[in-house]
Amino acid sequence: MTNPLRELSQSGQSVWYDSLRRGILVSGELARFIEEDGLTGLTTNPAIYEKAIAENGQDYEAAFARLAPRHDLDAKAIYETLAIEDIRAAADLLRPVYDRTAGRDGYVSLEVSPVLAHDAAGTMAEARRLFRELARENVLVKIPGTPESAPVIRSLLSEGVNVNVTLLFSRAAYARVAEAYEAALEDRAARGRDLSRVASVASFFVSRVDTLVDGRLEKLAAASTSREGRERALALRGTIGIANAKLAYQDWRARTADGRFARLAAAGARPQRLLWASTSTKNPRYRDVMYVEELIGPETVNTMPPATFTAFRDHGRVHPTLESDVEGAHRALSELGALGISLDEVAGDLLSEGLRLFEEPFAKLLATIEARRGERTAPGSQTEGLA
Repeated sequence: MTNPLRELSQSGQSVWYDSLRRGILVSGELARFIEEDGLTGLTTNPAIYEKAIAENGQDYEAAFARLAPRHDLDAKAIYETLAIEDIRAAADLLRPVYDRTAGRDGYVSLEVSPVLAHDAAGTMAEARRLFRELARENVLVKIPGTPESAPVIRSLLSEGVNVNVTLLFSRAAYARVAEAYEAALEDRAARGRDLSRVASVASFFVSRVDTLVDGRLEKLAAASTSREGRERALALRGTIGIANAKLAYQDWRARTADGRFARLAAAGARPQRLLWASTSTKNPRYRDVMYVEELIGPETVNTMPPATFTAFRDHGRVHPTLESDVEGAHRALSELGALGISLDEVAGDLLSEGLRLFEEPFAKLLATIEARRGERTAPGSQTEGLA
């Protein structure tokens, strides 16, 4: 039997896994994904780690026993120690992919603290520190794509810090990020630095767009006094996230084909690939792998959460869909605007929501770590007094 995940890789799209916990490292599960499914990368975020530690605490039992008594580590430092250990181990498993693809693939991402999203100086300092402490060529530091982040992204990339720009919901936001990437490469070239090992992806979120837009379309339909008005609104449900991503890919193609990037590529630079994130299907009416099947194209990445990864392996269909019906994508976004829904406003709301959805589990994660530390160091506990 064929494996659709491997077919996806053979089509030119990289398959990444949007999850990480220690259990899949020590059990050999991640190694099997790489060997059997053609997995070539991995992403994490604070929500993933909160779930990993809260729901799979046994995975970290030995590590907590080692770290909890250390008075020089606060909850955030314990989290970072655990995460860095996991990221390094995953990066080592993926290192053969990195070597085989000459640095094009084989990356693992770790995110800066979400509370720094609007703090440019804080983001810069933490990204530099994490990249240095990870001490692996095949890692990416994730930075939210806020308006404030563009100069930070440029500076970090120009220094050689690999960056995954996350929480991109609009083509305008992607344009800022792509400009920062190319400017960073030009900065390095001007200093005579090597461009071939600078790596970056732009993580464009998909299903969350439909979740928010669908709700607004349904409200419009409910308020419409005509059958035609209701049908116009409801016909767009489940189409905008994919249409938005398809047009972002057209933007990417135009950028990588122009003379500016051609000069950088001649000096050894690789393109900053688009990564499709938020590819789980939130609406049960939609096919569970639709955000993979509808966005298949070369030189892109799809990072799938565990359920989507498993579902696509089971029944995914691989066809070159990313450049099909581009005119239809334009029509869908034009029709959305005609109905009075601003995609720019949607993107702004989603960015704010996305930051909140990272900040809240991060705070919960630190509270969980502090509580577990308290249990281990309380009078009478087995670890009390351990050095």
